[in-house]
Amino acid sequence: MALSLGIGVLALPAWATNVGLAGIIGSKAMLMINGSTPRALSVGQEYQGVRLISIQGESVQVEVNGNRRTLKIGQNAVGAESSGADARAVLIADGQGHFQANGAINGRSVRFLVDTGASTVSMGASEAQRLGLDLEHADRGLSNTANGTVITYRLRLNSVKVGDITLSNVEASVLPQNMPFVLLGMSFLNRTRMERNGDTMTLTQSY
Repeated sequence: MALSLGIGVLALPAWATNVGLAGIIGSKAMLMINGSTPRALSVGQEYQGVRLISIQGESVQVEVNGNRRTLKIGQNAVGAESSGADARAVLIADGQGHFQANGAINGRSVRFLVDTGASTVSMGASEAQRLGLDLEHADRGLSNTANGTVITYRLRLNSVKVGDITLSNVEASVLPQNMPFVLLGMSFLNRTRMERNGDTMTLTQSY
């Protein structure tokens, strides 16, 4: 079963204030309407005045109040843009039960994997280089891995964004080996409230 993840959003007038695309699972789109829990709709189905017209790759076309609009995955926003304690991100689990999300570090796009076992936001050296992080002036430490003890770099990220949550001054670790994802660890998650409902995880900014 194909699974595309990310969060798209469309601001609309009238009572259907916000329509967000949380993901696409097979032939169904996961739509969030006015910040609700994602609901799976097939093409032609309607819910709360929103009709799913088509699914095309990682985007969908919806009809709201007679107007057709296109939503894309990966815009990293849930509902209207907001800040502070009301900011949220809604993630959907993949086939292995892992929660992934498109996001940004210091304004540059990355792919996150939620990992509550990681104490910090963690990434490989190649990703840190791509993001332009300054490791020369970072604090050095040691970390025990499956391949033995390795030197790690610890630094602070100016900003980390997931959904419409943007946190500043987030502690991060850089490991020498390459990693397929940036681990969204507890230095970010501890500043949110995590709620899981089946295959959906909602993060709400705490401070």
